[in-house]
Amino acid sequence: MPDIISPIDGRVAFGYAELTYETALARLERAQTAWRLWSATPLPERIALCGRMLDAYRARLPEYSEQITRMMGKPLGQARGEFERSMCERVDQLCGLAAEALADETLPERPGFRRFIRREPVGVVFDIAAWNYPLLIAVNVVIPAVLAGNAVVIKHSHQTALVADQFEQAFLAAGAPAGLVQALPVDHATAAQLMATRHFGYVSFTGSVRGGHEVYRAVAKDNFIGVGLELGGKDPALVLPDCDFDFTVENLVDGAFYNSGQSCCGIERIYVHEEIHDRFVEAYVALTKKYVVGNPLDAATNLGPLVNAAAAEHVRRQNAEATSRGARALIPEGHFDVPDLSPCYLAPQVFDGVDHTMSLMYDETFGPSIGIMRVRDADEGVRLMNDSPYGLTASIWTRDGDRGAELATAVEAGTVFLNRCDYLDPGMAWTGIKDSGHGVSLSKLGFLSVTRPKNYHLRLQW
Repeated sequence: MPDIISPIDGRVAFGYAELTYETALARLERAQTAWRLWSATPLPERIALCGRMLDAYRARLPEYSEQITRMMGKPLGQARGEFERSMCERVDQLCGLAAEALADETLPERPGFRRFIRREPVGVVFDIAAWNYPLLIAVNVVIPAVLAGNAVVIKHSHQTALVADQFEQAFLAAGAPAGLVQALPVDHATAAQLMATRHFGYVSFTGSVRGGHEVYRAVAKDNFIGVGLELGGKDPALVLPDCDFDFTVENLVDGAFYNSGQSCCGIERIYVHEEIHDRFVEAYVALTKKYVVGNPLDAATNLGPLVNAAAAEHVRRQNAEATSRGARALIPEGHFDVPDLSPCYLAPQVFDGVDHTMSLMYDETFGPSIGIMRVRDADEGVRLMNDSPYGLTASIWTRDGDRGAELATAVEAGTVFLNRCDYLDPGMAWTGIKDSGHGVSLSKLGFLSVTRPKNYHLRLQW
């Protein structure tokens, strides 16, 4: 039985039983039975089930949110907020989009014929979800899949494995058919074996670039099915002189350090026009110093530990390398009272004097450390924003909306924000380019991955 080690104190928080290949196959058989029945269920009933699932989850929210905090270190208020502020919004919006997204496409009338294209479920959807936003990453796939008439099996990250059980329990409590939404706790080798079978109609993976390649290889061995990959980012921000200064500083501090910087679309590098660079850095550091680093179960804490010791050590190495190459660490050591409960706690740090020879400005950090770089003009800023193997989101900060939109066309990213960052709009397509992944979730387009087009070409006269 694998143990989940809590980053809070380095102790075992929970354990769970992994399935063997044979027991996992039995769950997939139940899933296939469930989707065949569920696909015939009218859409209004599917929508109603998703609403009841939210009610069922809410009834156990204190228990579930504390589990999440103990598993991965997210401050307790943020764990609750992931459900209350974000998951509920996404479920509601996706339910509202379903009818239009799944509607038949009727072709122009032709005498004696009826022709239309219908989006039909792919069958069983395999969702391999990450730990950093354990509810939201899963819900991006689970809800469209269920609304489209599929069954779903969820292999959550080892660190947050119990969240898959939370989804299964909430759907069952809401009245879902047995097998419609199931946890599938298997190791990597078993997951690869399962993906090489023909039990799945679609596989979604959120995680590392290396993991994305492994999933693609496993699926391609004997299958030709859809694969969606969300693989992280090195998301940049460009700050121009005419920005709303205080608003920009506040949002970019939060965008870098929320969830201890462990956000795929969090801010990881900032380019500031030389006219306001020094003032911006001073204000940014002052606001960063107000964070409270501590035990995430304490109400006052707004920056908890990183998910594990390896993640914290990665950030420490990047910080040390940046300093060795001439970057200046702007928050003095000792400013924060960092707990010694485990090696996962790390104070936030802000660097100036950075450039793209430093890992901090080029490779994914996924922790509370940020580099701020001076640029001569917007064109230099856009060039540096694009100098990355990633392309998930990017943000531009200016009061000139037309100029911001013009610059956005040159930015290589799946989403470009103007005066916003670190946010997913459920009505818009969530997608990335380059090593940030492949495929789409959310919006009407997100339903395309979990359905397949079927043509109905009906001759009615002869």
